[in-house]
Amino acid sequence: MTDIFWVILAGAVLTYATRIGGHLVLSRFERIHPRVEAGLNAVPAAVLTTIIAPVVINPDPVEISGLVVAGLVALRWSSLPMFLAGAVTVFGLRYFGY
Repeated sequence: MTDIFWVILAGAVLTYATRIGGHLVLSRFERIHPRVEAGLNAVPAAVLTTIIAPVVINPDPVEISGLVVAGLVALRWSSLPMFLAGAVTVFGLRYFGY
């Protein structure tokens, strides 16, 4: 098997382990401290920032196009159509040589 397969498998196992580990740790508490809850609520924004920041710092017309399309779709639909629209835009433009 290729190295890529093992990298994907290791990433999947580690992702699952961190999710289960977080659940096991938080399930030991009766009540979550407000600061911990605020930190956990900030995680989605932090993840989105890490995805978008490199595109903003080093603009690439294809990726900017994907962000614009995803942003427009987000005004009307939920997260999954937004992600798919942005990804299809980037994949399509890359496929056709842009």
